[in-house]
Amino acid sequence: MAQQVKIFAGNASHELGEKIAEAYGQPLGDLSIQRFADTELGPSFNESIRGCAVFLIQSTNPPAENLMELMLMVDAAKRASAASVTVVMPYYGYARQDRKDKPRVSIGAKVVADFVQSVGTDRLMTCDLHAGQIQGFFDIPVDHLDAATVMAPYIQSLGLDNLIFASPDVGGVVRTRGFAKKFGAEIVVCDKMRLRANEIASMQVIGDVTGMNVVLVDDIVDTAGTICKAAELLMERGAKSVRAVISHGVLSGPAHERIRNSMLEELVITDTIPLQQENPKIRVITLAPLFAQAIRNVVTHESISSLFI
Repeated sequence: MAQQVKIFAGNASHELGEKIAEAYGQPLGDLSIQRFADTELGPSFNESIRGCAVFLIQSTNPPAENLMELMLMVDAAKRASAASVTVVMPYYGYARQDRKDKPRVSIGAKVVADFVQSVGTDRLMTCDLHAGQIQGFFDIPVDHLDAATVMAPYIQSLGLDNLIFASPDVGGVVRTRGFAKKFGAEIVVCDKMRLRANEIASMQVIGDVTGMNVVLVDDIVDTAGTICKAAELLMERGAKSVRAVISHGVLSGPAHERIRNSMLEELVITDTIPLQQENPKIRVITLAPLFAQAIRNVVTHESISSLFI
């Protein structure tokens, strides 16, 4: 008899969870999360999950509370005798803290990995980690999905000529080159210098964008300072148009205002993080079918890499 699959979602990803469950072909599981007066959380499953393959969907943005909620969900599932528990974390919070880049700092991505494993998680499924090597922080299987699988067809549908892809910083060159390879296109790089986090001192373009339709590629847009500065600079260098495809729309602080007032034609993001306010320049593409198919392939022991384009 095939193992029963049950899909649940935490508060941070309830809408995406419903879409994933629908794309998988079943309703989202019944889960309650009690909140005490002091904000303490208490999740409980309102249906039997004994012997089931359980998938728990929760992005960790903002990271602290949502990560704790997710870990309590895993613990509750293990104690309810689930056969396996897979954490589906579309957006992996703390991924930008993937190394010691100065003395006496933590490696937040490793702390999260240890936390996720400590509660008995059997498998992690995520999308577009800030640094792919974060997978090496885990001693359990990690399915690392690629948002370009759904982003690339959208860019293709625009029918843009003279297409070129741009990385908003040197660190994103590998990601941008991978995206550009799907189109057989060239890339340029916006080399930036930061004084401190979320603050750019200077930026320059390496490569020629004259008369080109430029697509900026990145994994995270937070305060949108980098992406808007890059769009302005590319237009100054003679680009015909500039749009951006970003996996995770964190969109903190002044991000929405900056995007509205920017030289960007549009900003394309996924729904790994819910969009908090409407913005005429932002288009959201859902990853639900991709995650649903990945869950199906895990359950049927088929290849996950077959989902990539």
